[in-house]
Amino acid sequence: MGRAEARRAQQQRGARKAPSGRAGKSTGKTGKKRSGIRRFLNWKTILGTFLGGALLLIIGAVALYFSVDPPDPNKNAILQSNTYKYADGSIMARTGQMNREILPIDKIPEDVRTAFIAIENKSFYKDSGVDVIGVARGVVNTALGRGKAGGSTITQQYVKNYYLTQDQSATRKLRELVISIKVDQRMKKNEILAGYLNTNFYGRNAYGIQAAAQAYYGIDAEKLNLEQAAYLAAVIQAPSQYDWAIAGPNGKRLVMIRFNAVLDNMVEMGKLDQAKRATLKFQEPIKPKPLPGMDGQKGYLVQAAKQELSRQNIKDADISAGGWTITLNIDKKKQAALEKAVDDELESKLDRKNTKDRPQDQSVQAGATSVDAKTGQIVAMYGGVGLTEKAESNALRTDYQPGSTFKPIVLASALENGAKTQDGRPITPNTLYDGTSKRPVVGSATAFAPQNQDDINYGDPMLTVQEATNSSVNSVYAQMIVDAKPEKVKETALALGMRDRDGWPGDRPAMTLGTMSANTVEMAAVYATFGNHGKKVTPTIVKKAEHVDAQFKPVNPIGAQVLTSKTADTVTKVLTGVVEDGSGKAVRSSAYEAAGKTGTTEKNVAAWFTGYTPELVTVVAMFGEDPNSHNQVTLTGTAGKGRAGGSSFPAQIWQAYTTAALKGQSTGQFDLEDAEMGTPPAPTRSPSPSASNQTVAPTPTGSAGTRPTGTPDPTGSSGKPDPTGPTKNPTPTTKNPTPPTKDPTPPTKDPTPPGPPNPLLGR
Repeated sequence: MGRAEARRAQQQRGARKAPSGRAGKSTGKTGKKRSGIRRFLNWKTILGTFLGGALLLIIGAVALYFSVDPPDPNKNAILQSNTYKYADGSIMARTGQMNREILPIDKIPEDVRTAFIAIENKSFYKDSGVDVIGVARGVVNTALGRGKAGGSTITQQYVKNYYLTQDQSATRKLRELVISIKVDQRMKKNEILAGYLNTNFYGRNAYGIQAAAQAYYGIDAEKLNLEQAAYLAAVIQAPSQYDWAIAGPNGKRLVMIRFNAVLDNMVEMGKLDQAKRATLKFQEPIKPKPLPGMDGQKGYLVQAAKQELSRQNIKDADISAGGWTITLNIDKKKQAALEKAVDDELESKLDRKNTKDRPQDQSVQAGATSVDAKTGQIVAMYGGVGLTEKAESNALRTDYQPGSTFKPIVLASALENGAKTQDGRPITPNTLYDGTSKRPVVGSATAFAPQNQDDINYGDPMLTVQEATNSSVNSVYAQMIVDAKPEKVKETALALGMRDRDGWPGDRPAMTLGTMSANTVEMAAVYATFGNHGKKVTPTIVKKAEHVDAQFKPVNPIGAQVLTSKTADTVTKVLTGVVEDGSGKAVRSSAYEAAGKTGTTEKNVAAWFTGYTPELVTVVAMFGEDPNSHNQVTLTGTAGKGRAGGSSFPAQIWQAYTTAALKGQSTGQFDLEDAEMGTPPAPTRSPSPSASNQTVAPTPTGSAGTRPTGTPDPTGSSGKPDPTGPTKNPTPTTKNPTPPTKDPTPPTKDPTPPGPPNPLLGR
């Protein structure tokens, strides 16, 4: 075959392979035709596709960057609890939905910060918020079943906790990456780190490093050491598995691997010396405890703290937002002593279930406040049986009258303002007054003739102010407030710390018997000021209140001089006589020197004892309140006994508490150098049995109101007849004569006095 024939044969074969189209179309250099996808896989299409895709990615990323902004914070990320602490710093209670307290970065120790960086994100201070290699590594780890570790920077974790949710969708991850870049650009690294530490969940219902430190080690975050920080940094990867208290052998093994990794990484980072690293040992956390709640008296203490903060312009809404650490002045030991005293001296003697035989026991409520005499700090408070049974604190309620505990204010006002009797004699503790029961006052536009307790006539008929205070003689103090001017007495009461409320009879002599309302804190303020030589004391329960965005410091409890030291010391001197030889004898003790006053209101619906030593001022009150109607009812019959006056349960609680609270410390004596008792009265003799209708001759009380016995002399200290009493009935009647008695015993049932209106009966 020649060349021409061979060429024709080749052409024929090509024609059979490509019956249509031009020869050589869709072929390569070899002339062979390309088939399938290979016809599109050339360098031009590949390069074009890559560049086009890259351009689309860039455009998409730019669009995503500008379209995604950090949203509002996740609601749960900003929820905080409030932490209430005792004066010694130990936690008393937590309130709020989320157990978290956000701390500023300067409250988190450097070692704690570094420990978390070492295990979570060693390049934190250098990266731009997103670690691309770490993200890729996280994807691989997830694919190989190694968990998600290594996939997120601290910034990303903060963004996820603070702005987003915990779901694992691709959309959420994309948003996380973009927001992390923006957050890194807009925030300082330490701000991001603080946010991360404050939003992490650590287990044990603890959100944030402060709650974690308290839950695992019982301390605040600023007191964490490096070993403790290393454990907390390790535990966040799997809190339920790594919590040492509940972890199994494998969980303990894994958390120890992470614990050691924290410390080793710190050495690698140059943040920990190798020699020191060798000495560090794992510190086992404490066992889990339930969150401290509002049981017992805690709810009342929190209630009192909130009220005080509200008066300082920190409203309840501010507190409810959370994030506060509020330290109270409450002394844990004294608080326990007060609670025990109430339980031992009152609650243990009541039968609250026996409504048939002991109906009064169901109505008894108790309240008390104890104040450090030198600082004005409220160190103990009793609000009632508990918030679940009684929502309002009995220590703070103002719907009951303070009774005769108001009488020392009348005396203080008379002394301070230089008041005189109706015949012009200066009022002092030794000034003589007529103690006849139901004696009408002289010099008042408002008629008033109060009955003494049990309608007893005191004196001969004259007795000193000291003696009248010892026995809480209503008729004497009714005349004294007229002499001192009721409006002046009201000014003194307000200056001492009482509050002007609706219904205060500021211009009426009945005020002397405690006919206005008050609470135990106010009465503690009054008596603390007496004990503080006339410098005003405003009892405070809040020691300090701190918030990440605010600081609060209470006003100084010790204020200006509102009484002269002479007046204050004289009142204290008189009130020591009440304890030594008067209605307050129930609190006498060789363990301390005390001054105080009893108070019992009309119909015995309330009973008070307000007393103080040089160290403590304590007010104890009892109230009769119908548990159904909440109306005021009598306390008579409490614990199956008779009249429940201030010298009964309140005084017994006061004595038991004060003894326990002062146990183990050296107690002092009152410094009363400025006290001015006035001129002792001229000698007189006690009345004979035939010259009295339930007449009581006051018992000698030493230097405070001494009445020596001797020949009768109706003159006062001026040597002139004392016309303080009215011209009518100046002497007791001789009807139903009885022998004189010392310290009359109250009747077993509540007396109903005849005669003029009687705002108050009792002491």
